[in-house]
Amino acid sequence: MVRALNHAPEELTQDRLKRLGEGIGKVVYGSKHWVIKRERPPAEVVALIILWKFLRRWAHALPFGWGNRLMKRPSRILRAMRVVTQTAMVVLPKSLWFTTHIAQVLRNYYYHDRRGEKLARAHLTGTGLVPERITFPPSTVLVSGWPGWLTIGEATERVEDTLDRRLATLAAAQDFESIRFWLNRFLETRQAGWKKGLFSVDAHLKNFGIIGDRIVLLDSGGLTDRWNQVATRLEREEGIAEPHVQLGLEGVLFEAPQLAREFNERWKATVNRDSVRELWPER
Repeated sequence: MVRALNHAPEELTQDRLKRLGEGIGKVVYGSKHWVIKRERPPAEVVALIILWKFLRRWAHALPFGWGNRLMKRPSRILRAMRVVTQTAMVVLPKSLWFTTHIAQVLRNYYYHDRRGEKLARAHLTGTGLVPERITFPPSTVLVSGWPGWLTIGEATERVEDTLDRRLATLAAAQDFESIRFWLNRFLETRQAGWKKGLFSVDAHLKNFGIIGDRIVLLDSGGLTDRWNQVATRLEREEGIAEPHVQLGLEGVLFEAPQLAREFNERWKATVNRDSVRELWPER
């Protein structure tokens, strides 16, 4: 269930909310316990798509490893590049930047984002697999950076950390037993989603967060309830020799090769068409 409050929590309205992160379509701000999201306008989304396409192609050519750093962790430099790109979009002829491919990427993004959010709200609300969501009458809050303020009517429980950051922190402390715990919990969380008839085709560790001892889904854009899409994705996954590398865990498990092998074996035994089908509910 979604909790309906008579007014917004005080911590959202008494201080300026910090900018916590951003994605292609949303910017996230937060207080101590709650986060809110600002939807980007289409022009802003297109500018970011153009930038990501550029960085994927030319990141290796930028000096001092800037390209790879920008792709891994958005920064003020990337936001400035987005503003420049968006300004150029206003000046230059539309045909120069709004190619057929970019238009298709934009349509696909909105389709999957809205569909995934609808599935998450219908099937995961109240399960513990997603952060708690609260609603309240429209309220004005102050946020850092542009636009300075937002009018909101809902907020989401703030996670303690994203899964990828928690694992990186544990690796730096060489706490490999805790890494084993969270990797096992990650697989258990995915299995719980399959039992609901939902599969995330974009199961990147940054799309999951930690609250207490549970892992929650943060980005529902990759969710699907269609078995044909799930089977196609799993067919590709079954051909991956080292799943931990595919998930970006090569650095985290670099000094724990036995744990890497253990995780790869369990992943292959769990994330395959037969295992997922056993948990998938009958429609």
